[in-house]
Amino acid sequence: MPEIYELDEAGKLTSTYVETINNEGKTRIDVIFPNDGKSPWQKLLDVFLPAGYPHSVTEDYLEYQIYDSLQAFASSIAGLLSNRAVLEGVGVGDASTTPNYAILLSILQEAAGRITTILFAHRLGKAIEPECKTYRLAADVFNDAAMVLDCLSPIFPRPFRVIVFSASSMLRSLCGVAAGSAKASLSAHFARWGNLGELNAKDASQETVISLLGMLAGSLVVSRITTPLATWASLIVLLVLHLMLNTLAVRAVCMRTLNRQRAGLVFQHLIAPKNASMGVPSPAHIAACEYIFYPSSTLFLPVSAVTASSTSKRLAKAHIGVPLITLLSSLAPANQATLSHFPRISISTLLEVFDSQNYILWPHPSTNTYLIILKRGCTPIDQIKAWWHACLLEHMRHQQREKQPVTKSEVKLETVSSAEDAVLERLRQSLEQLNSKFMEWVAELRVKGWDLDTAALETRTSVRIDVSGHSERAKKVDFEKYS
Repeated sequence: MPEIYELDEAGKLTSTYVETINNEGKTRIDVIFPNDGKSPWQKLLDVFLPAGYPHSVTEDYLEYQIYDSLQAFASSIAGLLSNRAVLEGVGVGDASTTPNYAILLSILQEAAGRITTILFAHRLGKAIEPECKTYRLAADVFNDAAMVLDCLSPIFPRPFRVIVFSASSMLRSLCGVAAGSAKASLSAHFARWGNLGELNAKDASQETVISLLGMLAGSLVVSRITTPLATWASLIVLLVLHLMLNTLAVRAVCMRTLNRQRAGLVFQHLIAPKNASMGVPSPAHIAACEYIFYPSSTLFLPVSAVTASSTSKRLAKAHIGVPLITLLSSLAPANQATLSHFPRISISTLLEVFDSQNYILWPHPSTNTYLIILKRGCTPIDQIKAWWHACLLEHMRHQQREKQPVTKSEVKLETVSSAEDAVLERLRQSLEQLNSKFMEWVAELRVKGWDLDTAALETRTSVRIDVSGHSERAKKVDFEKYS
């Protein structure tokens, strides 16, 4: 007799349908439900975990959520201490305080916070997604700083409290924008089955329970802490614990996109002779080497294998997606303040070097900075290639300096007296060297689980150039066959 098995999204058996026919020829269908063997505690956890867990989320989801829940618990208790200080600061219990003062203070706080939200989102909004781990931790630093200001507010004279509360509101606004945007990026990373909406809903359920538990515990703590010394001692302990747990939570995240730092770390691993036989590093390997707070424009110097305990020397910087005017200013003679004169190197010559690429790269002559101009139609893989090209040039420059030591005054990339033809030749050689290995690396990156289809290198609003005839002359590379 036929049997029909019903499975959930994770492939787990939920029910079995068995058809039987008796002697009279009548059909009967029996439904058999398997015994899931879950304890009441496990069934309770299912209320707060995404459906299909652990298959529906990434491997780093549980560790992150544990640390995130613990930090939220500590933050809830610390928040009650700061809220008590705020009430004292606005004049609760002070007969001389008027309602108008409290309303005016609230309006000024709201105004300062909302203006900060708008400015922060405009200035750094695009950088949050590529650097979501950085801004997730930065949000908690902002929030803790706001709590400290709130607790300091009662010691200030009443006119100065307006400034203190406004600064606290601004910090909380920074926290709100950074935490909300970074959390959205992290949720998209954790959601493996396209279950982003459900994952956020379950995360809200977790936060609700943790906040309730934190308020219950905090009510006991606050009722027993009355002296300033005890308040500050408790607050410092809670905030230190809060930041430590947040650091552990962020470090537990294993991102699969290549932002500037991770792209540099991957290239550092690939170019190191000791790692030639190891191939492309995995996202987990790179996550163990990441800095949480890291100047994103800085290039890593590929001098050794990347390990969790190694420290990388940082030298030059690179800017991607810069306007063409920045490149033209770099090409112009140093003694000319305007662009009305011919540059030392013709822009047509530089375009010819990168004719088959979707970017243009040039080392700035007066600073250790590589300028990357993106062409129209540039893909995320093209951006990775451009960034690695800058890393390769810096690596070649470092090797040349080791063979031929230079004086301190000659540390810059290229001086005005340098031969521009040598720079162009170095660009050609490095591009040829990169082309020989790049597509092989791309294929290996995909096998290791890296997401190369999401652009994560641009942290500011950037521009593209459209070179006349570029689309006809550019080489068409089929990236699909490497996916």
